[in-house]
Amino acid sequence: MGKKLKRGQAGNAVQYMTRTQAMRKLQVKLSVFRRLCILKGIHPREPKKKSQGQNKTYYHTKDISFLAHDPLLSKFRDQWSFGKKIKKARAKKNRSLADSLAQRRPSYRIDHLVKERYPAFVDALRDLDDPLTMTHLFATLPAESTHDIPAKVVANARRLSMEFQAYVVRAHALRKVFVSVKGFYYQADIQGQAVTWLVPHNLAQVLPADVDYRVMLTFLEFYQTLLQFVNFKLYHSLSVHYPPVLDSKLEEAAAGLAAIMQDIAQHQPHKAGTALTTLTGSPDNKTAGLVTADMQTLPTVVLDGLNASQAAAASVSTAALTSADGSDDDAEEDVGEIDSGGEDDDDADEEAAAHGAHSSIAEDEGTDAAGQQMRVADPASRAISPAAEPSNAVVDSIAGGALRVQDDDEAGICERLFKGLVFFLGREVPREQLLFVIKAFGGVVAWQGEGSPMDETDEHITHQIVDRPTQGHKFLSRQYVQPQWVIDSANFRVLAKAELYGVGMVPPPHLSPFVQTEEEGYVPDYLQTMLKLQEQAQAARKRAAGTMDEYTFIAEDSTAADRVDSAPAVPDVSAEQLYKSELAQELQAGSENEEQTDAAEPSAQEAGASAEVPDLDPEATVMMTRKQRGLYNAMQRGLSKKRQRAESLQAKAKKLKQPSS
Repeated sequence: MGKKLKRGQAGNAVQYMTRTQAMRKLQVKLSVFRRLCILKGIHPREPKKKSQGQNKTYYHTKDISFLAHDPLLSKFRDQWSFGKKIKKARAKKNRSLADSLAQRRPSYRIDHLVKERYPAFVDALRDLDDPLTMTHLFATLPAESTHDIPAKVVANARRLSMEFQAYVVRAHALRKVFVSVKGFYYQADIQGQAVTWLVPHNLAQVLPADVDYRVMLTFLEFYQTLLQFVNFKLYHSLSVHYPPVLDSKLEEAAAGLAAIMQDIAQHQPHKAGTALTTLTGSPDNKTAGLVTADMQTLPTVVLDGLNASQAAAASVSTAALTSADGSDDDAEEDVGEIDSGGEDDDDADEEAAAHGAHSSIAEDEGTDAAGQQMRVADPASRAISPAAEPSNAVVDSIAGGALRVQDDDEAGICERLFKGLVFFLGREVPREQLLFVIKAFGGVVAWQGEGSPMDETDEHITHQIVDRPTQGHKFLSRQYVQPQWVIDSANFRVLAKAELYGVGMVPPPHLSPFVQTEEEGYVPDYLQTMLKLQEQAQAARKRAAGTMDEYTFIAEDSTAADRVDSAPAVPDVSAEQLYKSELAQELQAGSENEEQTDAAEPSAQEAGASAEVPDLDPEATVMMTRKQRGLYNAMQRGLSKKRQRAESLQAKAKKLKQPSS
């Protein structure tokens, strides 16, 4: 027979201890104990048997021992002792001693805690939702002394949030956007991990008095250190130095994200054959001599269009605009100086090198660049000769700049969706949020104020974002849409119908991309419209891919025909025709299969979850055990609630349609 243990020497009484016992063991106050637990990631436990009482907080004994061996504990004790010395010196009115002690107050670092809690970088990415949300929250809060919120903490939170957004823009990692009463919900795909965070609206924040901001500041202290590690790793994965340097002029002008994007664009790795130029010749350009991030991330076609627009502004005659395609030399003479960073003696050589680089890029892009130049860079020629557009140009425009991207390449579609589009943001729209979304999806953004790459009167602006009931002066070469158009287009990976988001109109319902329609059992009407646009965009990409394959086949067939004699010329022509006919049949069969599957989907949705869990006969339920029967009944109750919710939503939709009809 073993030794009989006394009460309190084994079991829950030894494995767990109360908060008071833990504080006595560590010899700290409650505020210091809370701070230690937050920084170390120690949480209270719920033992099965609470030996000390039901209304007490319990901690595991091993966790408290883990806290006792941390070097932060001694640092906090030193700070507490220095605080008592400073308080005593101030009580004796010894200002000099109090100031010297305050300057020699011991500091601490929590870098080891980040490495301790997140051994791998993937672990930090998986736990990045709360740090980003907390950092963006404090970036919008005011620095108030009544709540002990330092101004340095707010400035650091804003810097870290903008650095992370700049990485998302640079990597084109943004996937979902949703606007709610609380703010903007974002979701980005960072190295295979879905990261979701919330950004509050840029409004005056009223700080409630019943919130303990000291606890929130302790969380923020650890989250800021974690974000510095994560941003450093992410920036170096793109071969970009960290931390980026803020542009003081743009920061003073409240440019926000553009102040950081300029430095990132200057240090991005250059591809072969590219040339980044600085625009300095236009007297009307407010940013003359300043290389902005928007100008550096402009496509080659848009840069050529900007040079053409400056040439047209310099020359008074309007005939130069119609003959721009045949007078390249004259246009180059009218363009202002292009400064590439060298000496004045080598200006001619640098201009020739830049012109050769642009021509090589245009040759590599081929028909895609030519198509973008027709649609974006020269709106005047687009209005003059609409017959040059193909017959399916409307369908192809739904896919945006991602026309040549494969359907399974979601990252490529997000990167090139707004490629070739130039947006001008009105003063009344949330500039920083729209700038983040548009640039993440490959678009170019301009606004009214310092740092903008172009003015409102520029002819190469394709879309102007306004949020006002009326618009006085309108340009015929651009479309006027509301901010929701940008977000809906980004969520569904297509260019939505601009006429539905016109000035002063009630926009369509803003659908959340985080809602799974299959689980809800209800598909809104506008969602069906956007799904049809997605199908058209997919068909346009397949058609573009088929055209590329056809060109490849013709090129290979022409090289093979050079090696043989002229006798078998007729079989070569028949082979081309046979390939074209087979390609057309395959595309037609694929579209028919998609139509059949789409027609079969509503029937499956109507069947709903009843097909997943079929109703069983009463005799079959008799053979079940009590546990199985309870599980089956719970599943049936959940399915019935789902059906009732879908029916109620459908009834509400019909009720809303009745007054309009």
